[in-house]
Amino acid sequence: MKNVASGRGLAGPLFAPRRVALVGVSDDPGKASSRPLAYLRASGYDGTVYPVNARRETVAGERAYPRLLDLPEAPDHVFVMTPPDAAIETIRQCAELRVPLATVLAGGFADSGPAGQARQRELARVAADGGVRLLGPSSIGLVNLRNGLRLTGNAVFGDAGFPVGGTVVASQSGSMIGALVSRGTAKGVGFATVISVGGEADLSVGEVCAATLDDPDVTGYLLFLEAIRHPDRLAAFAREAAARGRPVVAYKLGRSAAAAELAVSHSGALVGEDDVAAELLAALGIARVDTLDGLLDAPAMLHRLPLPTAPDANAAAGASRSRRRPAVGLVTTTGGGAAMVVDQLGVRGVEVARPSEQTYQRLAAAGVDVAAGRIVDLTLTGTRYETMRAALEVLASAPEFDVLIVAVGSSARLRPDLAVLPIIDVVRGTVPSALASPPTPAAEPAGPVGGGPVIGAFLVPDAPQAAALLATAGVPVFTTPEACGDVLAAAFARRPPRADHRPYSPDPGRPGVLLDEAAAYRLLRDVGFPVVDHVVLGLADLAAAGVPALPFDYPVAVKALDAALPHKTDAGGVVLDVPGPARLQDAARRVADNVAASGVRLERVLVTPMTRGLGELLVGYRLDAQVGPVVVLAAGGTLTELYRDRAVRLAPVDDVAARAMLREVVAVRALEGYRGAPTGDLDAVAGAIVALSRLADQPRVVEAEVNPLVVAPDGQGALGLDALVRVLPGRTS
Repeated sequence: MKNVASGRGLAGPLFAPRRVALVGVSDDPGKASSRPLAYLRASGYDGTVYPVNARRETVAGERAYPRLLDLPEAPDHVFVMTPPDAAIETIRQCAELRVPLATVLAGGFADSGPAGQARQRELARVAADGGVRLLGPSSIGLVNLRNGLRLTGNAVFGDAGFPVGGTVVASQSGSMIGALVSRGTAKGVGFATVISVGGEADLSVGEVCAATLDDPDVTGYLLFLEAIRHPDRLAAFAREAAARGRPVVAYKLGRSAAAAELAVSHSGALVGEDDVAAELLAALGIARVDTLDGLLDAPAMLHRLPLPTAPDANAAAGASRSRRRPAVGLVTTTGGGAAMVVDQLGVRGVEVARPSEQTYQRLAAAGVDVAAGRIVDLTLTGTRYETMRAALEVLASAPEFDVLIVAVGSSARLRPDLAVLPIIDVVRGTVPSALASPPTPAAEPAGPVGGGPVIGAFLVPDAPQAAALLATAGVPVFTTPEACGDVLAAAFARRPPRADHRPYSPDPGRPGVLLDEAAAYRLLRDVGFPVVDHVVLGLADLAAAGVPALPFDYPVAVKALDAALPHKTDAGGVVLDVPGPARLQDAARRVADNVAASGVRLERVLVTPMTRGLGELLVGYRLDAQVGPVVVLAAGGTLTELYRDRAVRLAPVDDVAARAMLREVVAVRALEGYRGAPTGDLDAVAGAIVALSRLADQPRVVEAEVNPLVVAPDGQGALGLDALVRVLPGRTS
């Protein structure tokens, strides 16, 4: 049977059903399963609600039906609160009634071991065969604050008075929907819809958010993620949200460095699941934050600070900003408060920029006398409206800043109107306000006059009145320095959503086979990756006929050549600086003897010229089981996993992306002429990254790595010396 609620057609049964059935609803007010009925009655939901309870004729004084099949009409949305096995039977009844959508509260599915995983597969199969879309399992439900649909067991929603706004929350954790709404309410954040997606056996975060894209009242999205389960759906949603100018912010658990279990390369261990997830979010234009305050504070800033565009697409007026790292300007009335912001931005790699000499001259001409420094510190004079306004008018048109943060001290609590009105007036471009007059609500977030840097505020004391004034006027406001640094770093890390993202997975249960290094070199050369010259010599031939003439000069490196030895150095399978033919035979015998201890009977060796350069890097590729192909650049050598100095991108990449990766790896700075040292050929490194990323066009390649990639002086190239490639057998494309 065809699914009757797909794509945008989900919006009705999901967010505005006219008939709701509560299966397993309890008559005991102490149980969570009693809450949905109580919430719906108290919130003013004007649709029809059918309690379903096989053991009771009434629930909370209302008639209860024993089964879904006994209802007088088919519901649009069924909320299933029964145990797992009974939930599957309820979905069968949903299919018989052609119910378009059901939410399953119960756990005990994929979260409970092999038996639960089998149960979840059965739940999904029954729903799909019957044309029923599933939210869950382990979904605590959803709330539409605009129409009274409080279809949830979360205790927070027993409260009244949540502010209604344009923000959609989608969470894989049921408890977090209440936490975010309650915390957001304290900050004045208004919500449209809050959804717990649970285990995503069918409907995913991306799909439920996509169902709101045609809603003109939705302004942005907050995601609470435990894992990336359906990257293709998330990517499709993120692209559409970006096209509509709606920011998407995510808080994702799991920043530990767990590596892929099947990885055998350094880069496989170096780049864990969370690294790949972080890259996916950035590549989709999703701002990933580290703090809950940041998650709630981010939308106001991101409305003002749009996604960056590709460099060649920038208008002339904005081109200068696109060619440099994003910079933050900081003006304050409290040095200590500003220093906290500097610290939080600094640890996240965001620059607090010093005003230019021209900006200082303009400040002086405006009557603002400040000492030169990274922070524009107005001290006590900044508590005067005229001084703060004059300073902000100058700084708001300074081209060296992308964002201007105003750190406001104790005056934010003592005289909130006096402390924040200069900020509001400059942002709005108004004439000076009467100091006692509150700002009128902003229809939408407004930028400063002339399209200059975005202005936000950090309130050092607890100053709820000042925060409310700023929020009402559409000014981004932070109440902790951690959230300020978190949000700005996340905003600057975003990139325009990739249109060519194509997630796919290796064949289940087929980890692939390693190629020997000579075969790996051939595959890499086919995609244009530069590898060292080499010859393959058979040990039997060496013993019988001696060493043949080599196509390159001595000294050489002699390496064991066998696919069973991915890490030859660890097995004693490498001899370096072999000076001539006689020593080459000795080196080959020594290599064979060493690797025999590893159980490998060696038949061939690989011989390459000794190659040295200014430095070593690692370039790797992996077909991630969830996200698809990724490419990594890292510090090279045997300690690369220890340093964990790397940059990750979805593959394939172009030259612009490759050069951005170079800027993210600290080890590359040593190749940029650091302290007068020679400059390495970073153009060649960028080309090598682009070439390796082309493996994304060859699905048979599961994993590839070159370590080291030796970087020669500028203009002399880069060469891969050691290569590891793992492929799926029997696949040619």
